Amino acid sequence: MYDMPVPQSMSSYRIAILPGDGTGREVMAEAQSLLTAISSSTSLNFEQILIPCGGQYFLETGKEWPDGSFEKCRDEADAILLGAIGWPDAVCENGDLAGGQVVLGLRGGLDLYANVRPIKLYEGVRHKVHGDFQQVWQASKVDMVIVRENTEGLYHSLLHRSALKAQGGEEYEPPKMDFPGMNGDVAWDPRPISRAGSERVIDFARRLVSLRNGNPSGVSKLTCVDKSNVTRGCQLFRSIFDEKSADWDDLEVDYAYIDAFTMWLVRNPEWFDVVVTSNMFGDIATDLGSVLQGGMGMAASGNIGDEHAFFEPVHGSSPKHAGKNKVNPIATINSVQMMLEWLGHRNDDEEALRVARCIDESVAEHISEGTLLTYDLGGSATTSEVGSAIIGRVLAKLET
Repeated sequence: MYDMPVPQSMSSYRIAILPGDGTGREVMAEAQSLLTAISSSTSLNFEQILIPCGGQYFLETGKEWPDGSFEKCRDEADAILLGAIGWPDAVCENGDLAGGQVVLGLRGGLDLYANVRPIKLYEGVRHKVHGDFQQVWQASKVDMVIVRENTEGLYHSLLHRSALKAQGGEEYEPPKMDFPGMNGDVAWDPRPISRAGSERVIDFARRLVSLRNGNPSGVSKLTCVDKSNVTRGCQLFRSIFDEKSADWDDLEVDYAYIDAFTMWLVRNPEWFDVVVTSNMFGDIATDLGSVLQGGMGMAASGNIGDEHAFFEPVHGSSPKHAGKNKVNPIATINSVQMMLEWLGHRNDDEEALRVARCIDESVAEHISEGTLLTYDLGGSATTSEVGSAIIGRVLAKLET
């Protein structure tokens, strides 16, 4: 859904499966079952390449993932699907979270410059925002996508270091710098924002607008979110947005400073269609946006570049819930839906697009029915119960 189609006839895809840690392994099991079911019921075929990784794997082996895993993802996989990363006490010698090389190494090493976060509220989702579960927002009011620049900004040094490490390179540290008037220990992170990086993520967001049906009022719009009244990097980002939008006669554009945007995001979500912003602002705003859709258990994401992409639920590995078969698998199922949509548009594959639509419809119907929901949505169903029920709906739709 995020790039110009590459005309070719393809119905077989190799998917790198990285379950990760904790509950990531449990939700990934549902994604794998979904892919297997699709392979058995359609002309699509998914070869699953399983790659162990993460903090638990690090504690067992001393490695964040097996040697050659980055190259396997880069050279052998058509798409990558990740569960979740992170485990207590799993920390590398340099202080980095074990498993970070996997997530950040793939983002940086594969140049996945666009982080795509749909924020869509399904009818029937109840929100735990006032102490109990109640429906606060109308589903028809929330349907947007935030596109976050994914390789620059405050994450640049860590991404660059992780990418080098993933490919067997040397450690990288940003240059030293003095800060007049500041004494004692000073820690700082550079926030580089480039013209090239800004141009490509803004172009990406513009293309995404053309693939959607607008905001809840049917208005196609691209919103630039920054802090250009304060920071130099945002001033460059805003100026490039202005240059490009001058030629968009068929598209409405608007602007918001990040602090005001967080207020409008919650108060008036129906205003927004596609939003484009810088790395850290997007990281924070999308987690806030997940509240609009029912929480992290509903939030899917894609990390997309010109040649590669990986997809993952936004939630963490939740060690306290691991092994209890209780977490919500819908964010992972929706990540599979995003992956199929991306593969479909990239390869001009109508069957992949059809299956993606069936998954979205099945999730919507499952939640609307409301009989099998996990604890985060006010129910008591298990991970596997929800996964099996949604897969059953998908298969029924595929047969019609």
